[in-house]
Amino acid sequence: MDLEYDGSDFAGWAKQPGLQTIEGTLEQVLGRILQEQVGLTVAGRTDAGVHARGQVVSFLTGSGMEPGRLRWSVNGLLPDTIAVSSITEAPLDFDARRSAGSRSYSYTLLCRPWPSAYRHRFVNFIRSQLDTALLHSAAAAIAGRHDFRAFTPTVTEHSYFQREIMVSRWHEDVDLLVYTIEASSFLRGMVRALVGTMLEVGRGRRPLRDLRELLAGGERSQAGESAPPGGLCLEQVLYQSSSKSKRER
Repeated sequence: MDLEYDGSDFAGWAKQPGLQTIEGTLEQVLGRILQEQVGLTVAGRTDAGVHARGQVVSFLTGSGMEPGRLRWSVNGLLPDTIAVSSITEAPLDFDARRSAGSRSYSYTLLCRPWPSAYRHRFVNFIRSQLDTALLHSAAAAIAGRHDFRAFTPTVTEHSYFQREIMVSRWHEDVDLLVYTIEASSFLRGMVRALVGTMLEVGRGRRPLRDLRELLAGGERSQAGESAPPGGLCLEQVLYQSSSKSKRER
């Protein structure tokens, strides 16, 4: 199942008692339609306020409902902020998380003197001037294999902090600055912490060498504050069995 969502009003992907989450909402709708309890496996667990354009979910069902009809039924019951773009049958050993080869995220900055009334849920509005040359240099420094323990909460379930970053770059689009990052996997909160630290570099509040030193391993308190969640979006998940994303298969 491929889906997109506006995460602004949700407490993240994962189910939490008493809170509205993407997983909880989707499970409830699937259970109502399929008349069975369905457990979901997700490619990327997004935090509260984070969006997705290319999220992938896998689940097992005993229902014989045709995928196109199931998609139509699910979209009819989901809120407007969640939409299923496709549902396809997959091999029994397919796992949306474990089968993924890489995940790509974007982080969008709106850089101008006034905010946007219609894009405010999906951008981080920045009034201050940014040195884009420094931002490009910071992104280039992040590419490759590094120790990212300084960019995830100190209390963490992770025991291995090295990640290989395949893509790390900023590009400019009129009044938008968009950061794209791709890796096989990410630490919790890693992208927002990286963006927050790069913004300090771009504002001249932190030298670029500090970022390079943190990429060799450091404490979370040494890195910058996490950027707000609204600018972050899970863009695409790629699978090892195909050069195409799961949503294109």
